[in-house]
Amino acid sequence: MSGPDREPLRIGILGAARITGRALADPARAGGHRLVAVAARDRSRAASFAAEHGVERVLGSYAGLLADPEVEVVYNPLPNGLHGPWNLAALAAGKHVLTEKPSASDAAEAAEVRQAAAKAGTVFLEGFHYLFHPVTRRLHEILASGELGELRRFEALVATPAPPDGDPRWSLPLAGGALMDLGCYALHAARMLAPLAGGAPRLVSARGGERGGAPGVDEWLDAELAFPGGATASARCHMAYGELEMSCRIVGSLGEAAAPNFVLPHRDDRVVVRTADGERTERLGTRSSYAYQLDAFAARVRDGVPLPLDADDAVATMTLIDDCYRAAGFAPRPRTDAGRTAG
Repeated sequence: MSGPDREPLRIGILGAARITGRALADPARAGGHRLVAVAARDRSRAASFAAEHGVERVLGSYAGLLADPEVEVVYNPLPNGLHGPWNLAALAAGKHVLTEKPSASDAAEAAEVRQAAAKAGTVFLEGFHYLFHPVTRRLHEILASGELGELRRFEALVATPAPPDGDPRWSLPLAGGALMDLGCYALHAARMLAPLAGGAPRLVSARGGERGGAPGVDEWLDAELAFPGGATASARCHMAYGELEMSCRIVGSLGEAAAPNFVLPHRDDRVVVRTADGERTERLGTRSSYAYQLDAFAARVRDGVPLPLDADDAVATMTLIDDCYRAAGFAPRPRTDAGRTAG
């Protein structure tokens, strides 16, 4: 939260994406931050969004929002292919950036974003919000405590029913695909176990299936990983699944711990632990992971409190995504010319 002695963040929003309400607007209002401005290609849509979420004013273009001196933080929920270009533009404008994942279309573009963040000297955060919630933090604590023994296996499945055919998530030019939208969570969650697994995981194999009518776009993709310490992992995603499932499981030599919904823990805050001593369920609270993330971001911007994620982490994740695409027979996502789609 902004707190009684901390100045509220002054936030500008690129676009009027559906996710913005729960991912940014609601936590910002609860935390006492200001939603200064929103800009979208469709000004009427931006105006409706502003009215619904209490945004102070509507601007005519993304570039106009970046030029606004009152906007100090830019939130980027645009389609995947527009993350890199507008993250670069926001950093060049000297803004702090909170971007939806992934940070770019491919690893090379993510590296450019990293360089831009270093040059700007501002705060850059790729929004893997799940990591800030007590559910994921507790999973890591349980593994680190030794209760589960040595790590043997990590499994994550992130799957949703299919978006409509015309959704940007099915667009190759906009860097769509199941791995970009969903599988990045599973890969990232595996990567975050590196301190407890002898180091970062490497890709062993990947396979995937193409979306009918969307050449080059993955409807599903499964990846197998291996850690230096001997443990293995599976990171699976599916964007035309029968139901929503966002589960993960940590298996050790002495037991296992699972979270039924580690990506959206406000929907299910359970951590289930099974060992020789029996089974127990811990509940970690249904406050939104996005709220915890914004708290941490604000603490970094205002007080310099370290974040667990940075632009280096974003490059590492994007490199693994590119590797998975190649191994599964897909090309890494193409980069998008922001000039063609500027708001």
